[in-house]
Formats: sequence, structure tokens, C-alpha cells
Amino acid sequence: MDRIASSLGDATRWRIVELLVERPRSVGELSELTGLRQPQTTKHLQNLGRAGLVSATPLGQRRIYTAEPAALAAFGDRLLALAAAARANEGERDVIARYQAAIEADTAAAQQDQWADGRAFSFGRDLAAPPDAVWRHWTDARLLASWWVPPSMTVTDCAIEPVEGGRVVLDYRDAEGHYRSKGVVRAAEAPGRLVFDLSVLDAEGAVFFTGHYDLTLADSPQGTNLRLELTITETTVAAVPFIAGIATGWGQVLDNLARTIDDATRPTT
Repeated sequence: MDRIASSLGDATRWRIVELLVERPRSVGELSELTGLRQPQTTKHLQNLGRAGLVSATPLGQRRIYTAEPAALAAFGDRLLALAAAARANEGERDVIARYQAAIEADTAAAQQDQWADGRAFSFGRDLAAPPDAVWRHWTDARLLASWWVPPSMTVTDCAIEPVEGGRVVLDYRDAEGHYRSKGVVRAAEAPGRLVFDLSVLDAEGAVFFTGHYDLTLADSPQGTNLRLELTITETTVAAVPFIAGIATGWGQVLDNLARTIDDATRPTT
């Protein structure tokens, strides 16, 4: 498949295939139709032949070239599969579009430090597990690492110690760099409420912004109703991309949590 894609990546070879699917043609005819010299045309045909896209039949002193529909059909099926996958994942492109729009809006607003202080966010999920199980997914470092970052990122260190004054840390990385956050637990009432502050830091340890998080877990018919209230303070101008990504990022993270809990509670067969 790679060889077919590489061969058809040349506009001249693509045109030759277009001509050959109409009917078999000789090198001379193809040269006239493409405006190439015959040696050049022959080289292109040899490349297409190695990819399985054309075949040659000797007829006396001439060689007649024919398109191979099976190879074209296989390549077409692969393209259709890719198009179907792209349609199925349109939501991922929507995430990028929303993030870009949020960055543009916040860039216009971020004229000085503290520009977003007091901005509040609210998130909720109904989770298919009791509050004590959800609580463990927030306070057990191993479980926390399984869901507490958006896709494409990897946790390198994380913890929420469920005691007043306990340590909060989230370090993660992606292909572009390493990101650090640290904070402190303000209140912990297992398994119903967890309050903590978490500051996003730059490479030197200075604060980009601080988030104040208030998590409540309540019994519900489905298992647990989760509510997360977030208010931000200490915002700097440089915090724009982080602030712009809060709504989308936490939406993805809580979706991760829901999937992780579903996987953990699904019966095994």
C-alpha cells in the first residue's frame, strides 16, 4: 500500500493511470498525451508496474500497458477506511477548533496580570460506581494517574493526599514539553468532599495561575453524582493557553475518569 501511495503521489503518474483506466495504451500514445518523451514515460510506467498499478503486454514490436483495477480498488478501500475514521473522530477536530477560539478570545482579554481572576467553571458527571470507589480514583496515586490528563499526554507524577495540608502535584509531559503543577489540600471529608488548590507553574517554578477546586461526590441512582467547581486566581498574561484550555481539558479528563470507572466495574467473562 505504501508503494502504491508513493507511486500515485506523482502528478504525471496519476495522469498516466487516468489515461490507462480508460483503455490500454502504448508508450508512444501515452507520451503524446502527457507531453513527455518516451524514455520518461517508460520510467513512470516501470514505477507504476512495480507498485502493481499497471501491467504490460507485448504485442509484436509494441508494449501495451493496462491499468490493474485490483490494486486501485485496494487503495480506494484504504482511502475510504481513512475517510470513515476521520468522520468518526470529528469530535477531536472540534476540540482543537474550540481551543483555538478560546485562545483567541482570551488573548484579546489578557492585557494585564489578574485578568481572569475570579473566573469560575463547573463540571459534573454521573458515574457508575459508589462514592467510595470514585474517591479512591481521586486519592490513590496509581488510579489518579490512569485518568488525570487529556489524551496524548503522560503523567510523570501525581498525588492528592486526602488530609488537610496534604500535597497536591500533577506533572505530565507530551511530545512538546514537560508541565508542572503543585498545591495543597484545604479540606478532605472521605468519601464526599475534597477541596484543594493547584498552581500551574512555569519552568522556573513561577505561578501561571492557581485553581481552587471544590469536589463533591454524592450518592445517586447511577452510583455517584460528581460535581467539580473551579475558581481561578493569580492569573498572569502568560497563562492564556492554560486558561483557554480549562473547559475542554477538564471535559476530556472527566470523560477519562468515567471510562476508567466503567472499565473497572464492567463484569469480566
